[in-house]
Amino acid sequence: MPYIPHTEAEVAVMLETIGVSSIEDLFDEIPRDLLIKDLEGVPEALSEQEISRLMRSRDAQDRGALCFIGAGAYEHHIPAPVWDLATRGEFYSAYTPYQAEASQGTLQTIYEYQTMMTSLTGMDVSNASLYDGASALAEAALMSVRANRKSKSRRILLAAGVNHLYARVASAIAGEQGLTFERLQLDAKSGVSDLTALECQDDAPVAVVIQQPSFLGTYEDVDKLTDWAHERGALVVAVVNPTSLAVLRAPGSWGGDGADIACGEGQALGVPLSSGGAYFGIMACKEKIVRQMPGRIVGRTTDLDGNPGFTLTLQAREQHIRRSKATSNICTNQGLMVTAATIYMSLLGPHGLRRVALASQQQTAKLVQMLTALDGVEAAFDAPHFHEAVVRFDRPACSILEALAGKNVLGGLDISVDYPELGNAVLTCATETKTDADLEAYRDALAEVLG
Repeated sequence: MPYIPHTEAEVAVMLETIGVSSIEDLFDEIPRDLLIKDLEGVPEALSEQEISRLMRSRDAQDRGALCFIGAGAYEHHIPAPVWDLATRGEFYSAYTPYQAEASQGTLQTIYEYQTMMTSLTGMDVSNASLYDGASALAEAALMSVRANRKSKSRRILLAAGVNHLYARVASAIAGEQGLTFERLQLDAKSGVSDLTALECQDDAPVAVVIQQPSFLGTYEDVDKLTDWAHERGALVVAVVNPTSLAVLRAPGSWGGDGADIACGEGQALGVPLSSGGAYFGIMACKEKIVRQMPGRIVGRTTDLDGNPGFTLTLQAREQHIRRSKATSNICTNQGLMVTAATIYMSLLGPHGLRRVALASQQQTAKLVQMLTALDGVEAAFDAPHFHEAVVRFDRPACSILEALAGKNVLGGLDISVDYPELGNAVLTCATETKTDADLEAYRDALAEVLG
């Protein structure tokens, strides 16, 4: 069996050399009452053939249905070269590029990625990715506290349109370190934050988080929120969809001084939807607070002969220093996803990415127009939106979505739990991958369900 590293005979020889009778003896310092005898709920191991069959069946479940969900995970067209290149052995199996002289290709790829991300976000420095968008927000919140030493607050103020899942993840990660997260009220008519509530904010937060476009697809007044935060000594964290930055103003130009940190989910840049993964978190910031940024940063330099080269720099990594002094304990670099994103952005260029964003917005506008022409369906907001929109039904959304799924249409996300003030509301999304025929198929399926 080539994938089993040691035979029983080899294990026996190693144990004899060490001087113990079994592997369990190597862990005799662990109290016996802490050891478990079996793993409940974990099935028996499968053979390679069985695993292959299982994964093919799971893959088949992702095929055939029209997906209009969005909500942070998007189905965009991915040019064939992206994964033909990303899955080459040089990239697919590459490890962390600690040894610069042996990792110039990987380091240059990451450097190019960072350059593109700073261009999109309008920031000075980008890191080499994080685990996902939700944990990136948690890291940005912790980074805000470290960088904003003048503030004694541990309170993070969230705009109404910040993804609730991101907020829950950030609270789970950073809440144990004393941070609290509060949310502005939603203006149920426009779908953005009710800024009149800012007048009631007595204690300045350490940071204000603004998602643009909002989780609901609408546009926050980023200039007003950014200036309000800076006037009170708070930092501004922007949560962004990188595709939207091809047509929207970059966070670095928000308000008078721009946002201080930009983070978000990078999956839209060439990573396919695949049963919940993989994802990668993006993060960029102003140069003055770069030493507080977690994760890897690749820099460009020259060697002794004057030749250009690349190397890791400002490595505030947890394995290099004491955990209590680390900038992060979860700064996983999703290197393969970053490689795919770099190839994707290189192939599309700024004009191609802009066309993707505009086509997605156009198809979503068409979809909303089609759906709201049906009895019992209305647009939730009267404000402009990007490639997501909220529609409201005259009956519980969960039953409608379940019926649509039975017709191979994934109609959207039921947001009535996170936004009860919106009623039977569904967040729906279209991208450039949805043709007019796809939109009509959704409309016709919904008409049957509502019929």
